[in-house]
Amino acid sequence: MKHILIISAMLFSLIGLTACGESKSPASTKIEVPPVSVQLWSVKDALNEDFKGTLEKLADMGFQGVEFAGNYGEYAEDPAGLKAYLTSIGLKASGAHVGFQHLGADKLDDTLNFLKAVGIDLVIIPYDQRAFSTDGVDSLTSDLVRLSEVLAKKNMTIGYHNHDHEFNTYLDATFWDYIATNTPQSVLLQLDVGWVNFAGKDAVEYVKRYPGRTLTTHLKIRHYHGPNRTPQGASPILGDDDYDWATLIKTQAKVGGTRWLVLEQEEYPDGFSSMQAVAKSKIGLDKIISTL
Repeated sequence: MKHILIISAMLFSLIGLTACGESKSPASTKIEVPPVSVQLWSVKDALNEDFKGTLEKLADMGFQGVEFAGNYGEYAEDPAGLKAYLTSIGLKASGAHVGFQHLGADKLDDTLNFLKAVGIDLVIIPYDQRAFSTDGVDSLTSDLVRLSEVLAKKNMTIGYHNHDHEFNTYLDATFWDYIATNTPQSVLLQLDVGWVNFAGKDAVEYVKRYPGRTLTTHLKIRHYHGPNRTPQGASPILGDDDYDWATLIKTQAKVGGTRWLVLEQEEYPDGFSSMQAVAKSKIGLDKIISTL
């Protein structure tokens, strides 16, 4: 009887361990979703009218960060004050779009010191025509390489943000591939998924192609070029479309090294203010994230 009891106890323990292992398995596969920021260009009209009030409303929507696009409101000369204000309302600066004109030799130190004081370490070039020019792309990559070395000394990162033209064919690939392969791993590749889809390319494939370089990504829907409203019957609201955002976000978390998901709204449904459109896209994104 004693032997039977011992064997029974061993079997019970083995079953218990197996059950525990099974219960832990789903948790071990669950991804860590990056925090969600919003590109402030999305609500530039509201920001111009009420800088602090707009930021507070974005915080109330549940955003954890904001990506700046040149407007620092009443803190344009007070970066430490801006950082303190963001902290007071529960926001962080996820990055900033900064044109090359602010990163020339005459302005570089002042620009970087300002950004650093705000708490910004991801400095992203939003647009440059050289990026899709056969005559200019080498000049662009040279500038990115040079700036990557300068910013590294300040523990900052330079990056480049795409539109659709960067996915035009170039040397049996695309301009985007050329930029990626002619810059070091330290140069951030900020994919704008709206423009990638608009160009007919696969954003998931590009995250995988350049692992660890998609530190931030713009999540948006893009239907057209220009300042027109969204075409009738189409929605620019995240979650109203049939794109597989869940797979993209999983790939970013597992492969891209993604630190921030950045919601951007450049198209607005008829009757919606910029803030209303952003709020609705945030709800849609939250629903997608809840399934991961």
